[in-house]
Amino acid sequence: MGVIKNMLRNWLEIKNPDSLQIDIEQLTNFEGQAFINNIWYRGDASELNQLYEQLDDRLGNTHFWGSRPTAGMNIRKIHTGLPAMIVDTLADISTDDLNDVEVPKRQEEWNNIAKENSFKNLIHDSVTGGLAIGDGAFKWSIDTDISQYPIIEFYDGSRVEYEYERGRLIAIIFKTKKFINKQKYTLLERYDKNGITYKLVNKEGTELNIEDYSKLAEKYKPIKNPNGFIMALPVMFRKSKKYSGRGKSLFDGKLDNFDAFDEVWSQWMLALRKGQIKTYIPEALLPRDPRTGVLLRSSDFDNDYISVEEIISEDGKNKIETTQGQIQHEALLSTYITALDQCLTGLISPSTLGIDTKKIDNAEATREKEKTTLYKRNQIIEVLTKTIQDIVDITFKVYDTMNEKAVTDTEATVTFGGYANPSFEAQIETVGKAKTNGIMSLETSIDELYGDSKDDEWKAEEVKRIKNETGVVEMEEPAVAQDIDLVENEVELDDPEV
Repeated sequence: MGVIKNMLRNWLEIKNPDSLQIDIEQLTNFEGQAFINNIWYRGDASELNQLYEQLDDRLGNTHFWGSRPTAGMNIRKIHTGLPAMIVDTLADISTDDLNDVEVPKRQEEWNNIAKENSFKNLIHDSVTGGLAIGDGAFKWSIDTDISQYPIIEFYDGSRVEYEYERGRLIAIIFKTKKFINKQKYTLLERYDKNGITYKLVNKEGTELNIEDYSKLAEKYKPIKNPNGFIMALPVMFRKSKKYSGRGKSLFDGKLDNFDAFDEVWSQWMLALRKGQIKTYIPEALLPRDPRTGVLLRSSDFDNDYISVEEIISEDGKNKIETTQGQIQHEALLSTYITALDQCLTGLISPSTLGIDTKKIDNAEATREKEKTTLYKRNQIIEVLTKTIQDIVDITFKVYDTMNEKAVTDTEATVTFGGYANPSFEAQIETVGKAKTNGIMSLETSIDELYGDSKDDEWKAEEVKRIKNETGVVEMEEPAVAQDIDLVENEVELDDPEV
């Protein structure tokens, strides 16, 4: 029996499989991807065509923007501008509602600094750059020849690099292109807790001695920071899983959809062009130049007529014939809407962009479609709130360092307005139902309806006016002493002895 067990044990052996190895080549680094995202945001059809012709040759992929027409055929490639429209709209609805930045005890100084740096425009640029490129960073500079306040600038992710140590940010490097003697160089400004240092590299990446360039050496001298804080601040609205330590662009995973959407729209326009009325004219009747008698060539765009040798009618005379193709509008529209949905899914609601794909006009449906925009806007504002608070804190640390004062933390309160509030008509309907059902007083309904748009005195007058018009009369209640006096008088009158 024991021999059989040993035989079974040896026979029932399960071998571990060899590990599966899959090699995947990452085709672009963050800088290359940032360049591609920037081209899409710029929205120039010629630049997109040049970009993808080179990318498809390298990657072996086929995109609409990289396709080449057959010899002798013309293809009009149209860019819809949708990527830039999405980014700009999200930036507008997020930053336009920035109401106030309150800085206790230093409000006046902050107002001057914000005005000097066009703070709201700066925040708008940071949202635009962060969403389109993936991330970016603010940097603070001190130049008393330009301003007595700290100078705040924003660099998008294509011009920024980060240095991490044990998962902590230790330095931010800003890259600026410089042209010296018609040669292109890159100035690297490294911001860390100890201050700012500068390097100059050529287009091959070789570091040069910045002292050999007198103008640069005079302007960009190392700066020491005795207070131990980084005079720079990174901004990223989402973290990238593809590029460690970098932000995720709004375009990640959507570029193929944008390419397909442009293809659908271009094909639609091509179908309209090919479906135009065509006139077949015999050569004998073709239009000619009245001065030279040379035949007038038709345009590739209008395709006004087509030359044929002859069209003989029943009576033996040349005849001009006209035809028009059929355009499948419903199929093209369905494809257009499907491609558009793929582009906007998870990013923004069509109604936010002014697009009504379902032709639904009621307010409830519109508010439902706005939810995607609200979610995305809330994510942006959550990051912006913390970012602005950090900007205020760093700004005053830099300002106090300039003036050789003690550096302390500065707290700020950031408030944003609401978005997609219900219309006044919808508010009247909602508040009116609550008032009619007896779950809201007149005073509360007026306050809810007008909010901060009217002051308390106006609201009180409005309540009084409505009560007068509806016949509600307010009477003063008798005092307690008067009530007692009336009772005593009644007792005295009823006394039989009086």
